[in-house]
Amino acid sequence: MKYVEMQGEKVPALGFGTWQIKGRNCVEGVKDALDMGYRHIDTAQAYGNEAEVGKAIAESDVSRENIWLTTKVWRDNLNRENLKDSVEKSLEKLGTNYVDLLLIHWPFPEIELEPVLEEMNDLVEENQAFNIGVSNFTAEQIERVQELSRVKLLANQAEYHPFLSQEKVLETCRAHDMMLTAYSPLARGDVIGNETLEEIGSRYGKTEAQIALRWLVQQEGVSAIPKAASHVHREDNFNIFDFELTSEEMERIHNLTRGDRKVNPSFAPDRD
Repeated sequence: MKYVEMQGEKVPALGFGTWQIKGRNCVEGVKDALDMGYRHIDTAQAYGNEAEVGKAIAESDVSRENIWLTTKVWRDNLNRENLKDSVEKSLEKLGTNYVDLLLIHWPFPEIELEPVLEEMNDLVEENQAFNIGVSNFTAEQIERVQELSRVKLLANQAEYHPFLSQEKVLETCRAHDMMLTAYSPLARGDVIGNETLEEIGSRYGKTEAQIALRWLVQQEGVSAIPKAASHVHREDNFNIFDFELTSEEMERIHNLTRGDRKVNPSFAPDRD
């Protein structure tokens, strides 16, 4: 496993994303991922599966302290009145007394960031969240939250794959010693069949998906959290640490960008 090391933390560069995985499928999927060697699990209040993630962790043979666990606070709870109570409920569902990383899920237009960050800072000081961060924030918004928070933010989670550049956001993250965690790293399956990825993969005996994931985690300060509903795909995604892309191959993949956004809800901010 490769790690992203910053601010004294050591985060597994490859994680298991659980968006849209529900019920027993979520429990079995997380357990299988942990058995396979994944040590970075990502969930969110909005996913409706925190309890299942917690059950999987409890049933696994991997101790809690060896798992990097991230959850995200949803829209209705991003205020002074609800935030701490909602996180307490998340911890109860997850069966733990802390998360390694707590994120603001989106920069919703109506959110007052200052009181939200104050509450999140308190949670860090109370050891209920070891680190805090954001998700789907633009470079300008990242600058703003870093100014408002007395605790340094560790991460921004954003859609990032070969067909979508995050150059400005990544530059800002690096300037603040922040990790960029890539969700939808396989462009919702669109990497499959790409000629460039296929050609590069043929040199290493790897699939287009494995090449895309390797490209991400080989970048400084970048982690990736692919979702995989099957054992085979979880295993394929995990098997990306036995080869390394050349600088020329990295550049060729960088040049595939075409602004192809897969996640763009009505409340999303204008992108960089």
